[in-house]
Amino acid sequence: MTNNNPIGVFDSGIGGTSIWSAIHELLPNEKTIYLADSKNAPYGQKTKEEIVALSKKNTDFLIAKNCKLIVVACNTATTNAISELRANYDIPFIGIEPAIKPAANNSKTQVIGILATKGTLNSELFNKTAEMFHDTKIIEQVGHGLVQLIEDGNLNSPEMTQLLESYLKPMIDANIDYLVLGCSHYPYLIPQIKKILPEHIQIIDSGEAVARQTKNILREKVGFSDREKSEPVFYVNSNPAVLKSILNNKYDVIQKEF
Repeated sequence: MTNNNPIGVFDSGIGGTSIWSAIHELLPNEKTIYLADSKNAPYGQKTKEEIVALSKKNTDFLIAKNCKLIVVACNTATTNAISELRANYDIPFIGIEPAIKPAANNSKTQVIGILATKGTLNSELFNKTAEMFHDTKIIEQVGHGLVQLIEDGNLNSPEMTQLLESYLKPMIDANIDYLVLGCSHYPYLIPQIKKILPEHIQIIDSGEAVARQTKNILREKVGFSDREKSEPVFYVNSNPAVLKSILNNKYDVIQKEF
């Protein structure tokens, strides 16, 4: 089954490019359209109703671009809005949620840490998943301020280091052996996080798992592109400089209201 329509990917900002990158690497022939709703970032502090409304707006934009499949590359939008999206649109959606399962199943200390947004940690979907692993102690930490610093281009600032140390030290003291990154922005912080964590603590993010699931859905339901290669398209509704920078200035970024 061949389908040359694009894969749509949206996030509250630039963080979902960590998910996009994994998809693009696994499926280089697929045309991708990435939508960064940076003007409304972070989603993690918004109400469920606001998150659902923004997710629908992003979905409408991508459907208008003839996307065959939409990846919700935002933990907060997935945990708060994906069931509504699936109920309201006749298109496959792939979500992203904190990878509690592999962390809990592999933990030797039976203590894992989750660094995520308030919106994700408060969501029904997250709490249902966490309840399945009652033998594992889960240390939850809201990453207040991290997304905004990344969106503002302050990835390697002293303020970022200070925040990360304050969030991670209590987890280290609690004897975690896995740290789950519950926000698609956070993989960009891995180099700094590694400087703070002892070497034995494993870091898990969801990029590769989402890319594999995208491939499965293309195979089972939607169809693969038969193009040799396709240039991705990036849209943002605020200053495009930070998005261009996180993409190493390899791609054009279109600034557009949506």
